[in-house]
Amino acid sequence: MTKKSYQVFVDADACPVKSEILHIANTYQVEVTFVASYSHVMTNKMGGKWIYVDTGKEEVDMYIVNHSKKMDIVITQDIGLASLLLPKKIIVISPRGKQYLENTIDLALNMRYISAKERRKGHHSKGPSSFTDADRVNFSSNFEKILSNLEGETDFV
Repeated sequence: MTKKSYQVFVDADACPVKSEILHIANTYQVEVTFVASYSHVMTNKMGGKWIYVDTGKEEVDMYIVNHSKKMDIVITQDIGLASLLLPKKIIVISPRGKQYLENTIDLALNMRYISAKERRKGHHSKGPSSFTDADRVNFSSNFEKILSNLEGETDFV
């Protein structure tokens, strides 16, 4: 595999699009590092590089924050992790295909905070909708678009 100037990190504990990530990243010859806690050890290795960390609440997040660099891509559904990565100029995308952006992350963090306050008061919402095939397609399309754009930029560097 050709060494790219960027790589993909995956918050792998609850990621539903692991096979899609590997398939698309392989097309672009990009290294993928899955980061998971020891409580989520994969018995059927599916490819990519796997890093296992302690089972503490933020261990996976801290590994990704400490090892990712500018222009890397991180796949996570964790808004807090996204907010730590965006100032480092890291591209962050959710497993549903939503790209987190610096100009909208504050709103997402505020909404998360308000929802947490409501839950503490005993007001529970329905939670996120079930992951669908449309989410999978949306992720694949957006992830491929990001890699294609990065590939185009590196052709001229």
